Amino acid sequence: MDSLKEEKINTTIKDNMGGLDSRFKRKVFILNLILVISVFILLYFYLFSSPLSNKDVTLHFGTDDSLSKISTELKARNVIRNSFLLKTFLYTLSFDKHIQSGDYLFKRNKNLFSITLQILRGVHNVEKIKVTLREGITNNEFANILADKIPSFRKDLFLADKRSKEGYLFPDTYFFYPLSTTDEILNELTLNFNNKINSVRSEIDKSGKSIKDIIIMASILEKEAAGKEDIYIISGILWKRIKLNMPLQVDAYVKTYKEAGLPNEPICNPGLVAINAAINPTQSSYLFYLHDDNGRVHYAIDFSEHRSNIARYLK
Repeated sequence: MDSLKEEKINTTIKDNMGGLDSRFKRKVFILNLILVISVFILLYFYLFSSPLSNKDVTLHFGTDDSLSKISTELKARNVIRNSFLLKTFLYTLSFDKHIQSGDYLFKRNKNLFSITLQILRGVHNVEKIKVTLREGITNNEFANILADKIPSFRKDLFLADKRSKEGYLFPDTYFFYPLSTTDEILNELTLNFNNKINSVRSEIDKSGKSIKDIIIMASILEKEAAGKEDIYIISGILWKRIKLNMPLQVDAYVKTYKEAGLPNEPICNPGLVAINAAINPTQSSYLFYLHDDNGRVHYAIDFSEHRSNIARYLK
């Protein structure tokens, strides 16, 4: 009898344990289900919904900006909800870990996934500003044009920077973002100058003249020559005067009427035509020249002929 009672008690205990185990498993399942649903809700909240009451935002990313800085700034400007997720996605999906620099316009009501794709694809949604810096203008004139065109440009920083050397910022047509920094603009101007100089460096070396002397002469030619044909002949005349230890006597720089040789520094920013003319002057028998009222150049072999040209063309 005792064994039967004991067996019955054991059976009852097992049945009760089975029931407890079943209820425990149901609770675990429900908790797991709630957790999964919560994760999906959170993912949807952070990935596929935009912050409330956000608006269009334009930000500028520099070439050295880290993914952390970019993500933090987007969170601070209420473009995204979570900076960590954006940073993780950008790091995982950008193979070279490099984000295109420049201005980005982020439209309102865009979710984190859309923002990630926009950055990775380099979709700026901002038009660059066209800026034309003509040959023969000075750094100060460069700065005035840039200040008028680029809202973020700082003239004081531009002119104070050691890279802003007269003659060494290349005149050209550039395209800058509205929020481009002064540092980025200077980098582009100096990079362009270096590239152009590198394209003619072997010719400069063959000429036996220094880059500095070539740039100074080119800056004078920008002011003195009337056209592409004249610029090479005038270059030959001015180099000849230097060789003869004569004053250059160019109207573009008054001191050259009293002092022989080149000025100490360039007087403006020359273009590639003037630089090429300074490197490859046309040799001629002329030693003097003048421009008439129509801008036409008249040459003379000696001072006597030059005086005749003055009387004839500069009445």
